[in-house]
Amino acid sequence: MKEPDFWRQDGGLLAKLLSPLGWVYGMASQTRFNLKKPWKAPIPVLCIGNLVSGGAGKTPVALSLGARLNATMGPVHFLTRGYGGNAPGPLLVDLENHTSSLVGDEALLLAEQAPTWVSANRKAGAHMAAEAGAKVIIMDDGFQNPGLAKDVSLLVIDGGYGFGNGRVIPAGPLREPLAEGLARADALVMIGEDETGALDGLGRDIPPVLKARVIPGPEAAGVKDKDVVAFAGIGIPEKFFDSLRAIGCRLVAAHLFPDHYPYEDEDLDRLRAQAKVTDSVLVTTAKDLARMSEHQRDGIEVLTIDMEWDDETALEAILEPLKAHPLKDHGG
Repeated sequence: MKEPDFWRQDGGLLAKLLSPLGWVYGMASQTRFNLKKPWKAPIPVLCIGNLVSGGAGKTPVALSLGARLNATMGPVHFLTRGYGGNAPGPLLVDLENHTSSLVGDEALLLAEQAPTWVSANRKAGAHMAAEAGAKVIIMDDGFQNPGLAKDVSLLVIDGGYGFGNGRVIPAGPLREPLAEGLARADALVMIGEDETGALDGLGRDIPPVLKARVIPGPEAAGVKDKDVVAFAGIGIPEKFFDSLRAIGCRLVAAHLFPDHYPYEDEDLDRLRAQAKVTDSVLVTTAKDLARMSEHQRDGIEVLTIDMEWDDETALEAILEPLKAHPLKDHGG
């Protein structure tokens, strides 16, 4: 579903009319936390969340920190709801047999790096991960889920989007009021420059801010300085198109699809035809590729991304509580 245009800015009359419903939504979210006692896992839990609906860059952050913690703390397991899939879980993702329609595209990307559990019930998924030998759990999303205690929670903010119009769903993109969300965060991760001034309006009493940027993956060498037909069905597709431009690609066309869009053969045939006629390279994201079957991927290049952190020392300090976690027997 495409977000309403008024979510990005003040929104005028419509946003104001919907604000009472946003207040109800926010109160319901807070009530869930007040009534639910979170389960404390026997191993440390790192949550990568955000405050807005849609993509902010959680999965790239989770992958970056997964590689880091796997090298320093032992086996990392990812835990996700599996958005876009229909498996309630708990389910260990099997790259050979599971598709995005079952577990979601993000789960498939995570599973390429480390064991990944899909579970709508976060407590059940965390328990299974601990039993399977995980030394640390990284939750991709789940910040608004009260069922599982988090040892460290990071809130990801896209520098080009910020907090939108600053209102709660349906009046704006926020999943909960800013104050409540910030109070539970250990740090904010600002990806890219803060183009909207999102941090300026928060005052001084906010969590530490970690700055990071998206950098192109190794595939960039194969597509740089070429004519490309690009397409993406992700939360903020403009970020992908900007990444292509940054490495010198000339965008003959940039096609936007809804987030988590399930591609049909006809969609891809049309894109291949345009690329052929314009003598261009057909390029998409790793997340989009994960939603395609093997035969659908023919003739399509992918550009992956990595995260680059401005202050490695500050990042390690934020993650330190994970290493100090008192490991327990895997009961529950």
